[in-house]
Amino acid sequence: MTLITSMNRPFVLINGAMSADGKISSYLRRQVRISCQDDLARVDSLRARCDAIMVGVGTVLADDPSLTVKGSILREGRARQGRPENPLRVVADSLARTPANARVLGPGCLLAVSGAAPAERVANLARHCQIAAFGQRKVDLPQLLDDLYLKGIQHLLVEGGATLNWSLLKEGLVDELQVFLGPMIIGGKDAPTLVDGDGFEDGFIRLKLASMERIGDGALLIWRPS
Repeated sequence: MTLITSMNRPFVLINGAMSADGKISSYLRRQVRISCQDDLARVDSLRARCDAIMVGVGTVLADDPSLTVKGSILREGRARQGRPENPLRVVADSLARTPANARVLGPGCLLAVSGAAPAERVANLARHCQIAAFGQRKVDLPQLLDDLYLKGIQHLLVEGGATLNWSLLKEGLVDELQVFLGPMIIGGKDAPTLVDGDGFEDGFIRLKLASMERIGDGALLIWRPS
């Protein structure tokens, strides 16, 4: 597989929902419904406006998302614009751990792996979706974004998880964060947060608050890295 690099990449928007104490799930790392119905509608609208949606393999294993646009009116609107009903679905999966029966697979799905992915797993998953390799040990995110841009992806929506969010932020590849702060406390020192990874010792990423809006008993915060 040929790796192509360029200076261009899509606009990258991380969207997430976290509890009032900053957790995106419980310590069991199972899906927890944090967003209210109005926020879910907002997310569906975001999906309809973007060109591609990306998640990490951890989110696939934990939640088995479809990453499709739910609203029929939104899908019809995309079709009228000459676009596919659903954005391209992208999974960052360095070792090809995505189950062959995952809902995200199928036409319109790109599985991004690394050179370390076992050949047998790659061959099995290649029967269910498109596969491309970026990087040797783990997915090289700048290379992946370069490739997506060359495919015509201008707006990329990232829906987690915490490790992928960390990697994108660490690489300076994020343009905006939209976070719904839900009215609940989850707790747990081992519960995942919006951004996990190794963390910074210093040189923390500073954000500018672009807007804040009440949604139900929660709040939508929009930040942009400064």
